[in-house]
Amino acid sequence: MKLLLDTHTLLWFTLADSHSSRTARTLIDDPSNVKFVSPATFWEIAIKVSIGKLALLQAYEEFIDRGIYQNGFQIVPIEPRHTAALIAMPFHHKDPFDRLLIAQSLVESMLIVSVDGAFDPYRVTRLW
Repeated sequence: MKLLLDTHTLLWFTLADSHSSRTARTLIDDPSNVKFVSPATFWEIAIKVSIGKLALLQAYEEFIDRGIYQNGFQIVPIEPRHTAALIAMPFHHKDPFDRLLIAQSLVESMLIVSVDGAFDPYRVTRLW
């Protein structure tokens, strides 16, 4: 399966946080699944760190290296076809980062690993 990790999913998995569900951890740990992270995710993390809404226990660059690269996750680039999908997307979810993840999931036929039930009104498959 192709999995797209929501921001909190990447954070909780990397930090071994107990908020992560057993299903999410199992999906991410399964070597047969291909795991993707969007630039929207590391952009959101950087913004939250810069405004003091998120404190990392290590430098941002080290966290990203550990969270994405050392886990073998791939980056799905943001492409015009992803942003084009946003045009027709209803505003069930207002968060711009999550809307982009939804668009990428739809265009790339990925499943989203997220606790966020606000994804459900869209045609994405959310696993948690």
